[in-house]
Amino acid sequence: MTRVFLLVMDSAGIGGAPDADQFFNGDTPDTGSNTLGHIAEACAAGQAEEGRTGPLKLPTLDAMGLGHAIALASGLDAPNLGTAPTGAWGAATEVSNGKDTPSGHWELAGVPVPWDWHYFPKEIPAFPTEVTRLLMQAAGTDGILGNRHASGTVVIDEEGPEHMQTGWPICYTSVDSVLQIAAHEERFGLDRLLDMCRAVAPMLHDMKVGRVIARPFIGDEASGFTRTPHRRDFAIAAPGRTLLDSAKGEGRDVHAVGKIGDIFSMRGITDLRKGPDDKLMEHLSDLVDEAADGALVFANFVEFDTNFGHRRDVSGYARHLEWFDAELAKILPRLREGDLVIVTADHGNDPTFTGTDHTRERVPVLCHGLGARALGLMGFVDVGALASAHLGIPAPDPEATP
Repeated sequence: MTRVFLLVMDSAGIGGAPDADQFFNGDTPDTGSNTLGHIAEACAAGQAEEGRTGPLKLPTLDAMGLGHAIALASGLDAPNLGTAPTGAWGAATEVSNGKDTPSGHWELAGVPVPWDWHYFPKEIPAFPTEVTRLLMQAAGTDGILGNRHASGTVVIDEEGPEHMQTGWPICYTSVDSVLQIAAHEERFGLDRLLDMCRAVAPMLHDMKVGRVIARPFIGDEASGFTRTPHRRDFAIAAPGRTLLDSAKGEGRDVHAVGKIGDIFSMRGITDLRKGPDDKLMEHLSDLVDEAADGALVFANFVEFDTNFGHRRDVSGYARHLEWFDAELAKILPRLREGDLVIVTADHGNDPTFTGTDHTRERVPVLCHGLGARALGLMGFVDVGALASAHLGIPAPDPEATP
């Protein structure tokens, strides 16, 4: 038997989405966005020098075919890039009508989203009366704070002092299909926050809101407020049989690393390992040794997106790419014969672009374990098909009962 390691660099798009003009950052269409391509250009121009210096150095990913994938996605002439890749490489295009985490991951796992997500309007209040009423009931309070589109760190700074006084939860949204609830771990209580999110999630899911996210924080007005690592996503379940369902249904171990458990509502998952990205890399390294033959390891490295993409931090994004590349170089030689590693992404988040939203882009598909060949332009669903074929299990099926 063989194993598959499916690694998602959250938001590491490579441009070229044919429908980018239909998706927007504010009033600006995503046309021309290219997360990794533009980061590389900024590094080459000396515009990403905080904590690093010089051109973007990704020798491991480049050997797997990253440069060729970027060129393919953007319609450039790949043969002019120099050394031929030693891995199999391609560029994948999404069909789901979104540029969000659940859409990208579900489709990578073989199940495109068959509906349009519900988004809350950029108005104050953002939530309809019935949602606000449910939030108050679940919290046991006479009101909520926020009730608008907001940056998570900014809204905690703005509403934190009143939250500490009243105990009302801070409820906000964004351009994603999401309702986020922030609360102080001591003043409000972590378990109470999770129970609140759990209580309101079914109604939001019925509305086709993709996620209810618990955003706990600590601190005070004098020292400032800081998010904790205890974030929890309550996501709507995928409507069809995903790669994870198929693997677990065949008796295989399915190891979720990072927020994969939240994205797939823990369905089709054997065990879950969480933490910041450096800890997730340790988990991945452990699983190279521990995962049984025939196992699927599905990992998401979220800090590309949360710490650097949304914050438009080009230097930070470049540093994290170089860190990931160096860590991957340590893992690949330790794989067993027959193992397959697939490195991909779920959407873009171009830190050189306008706004702070995700960007609609193609994503790289870089494979170690399939030999050296061009996979060409693909669909996101082809990633799940590659993984299932390598594992020798039934392919994901969006029409099948999970």
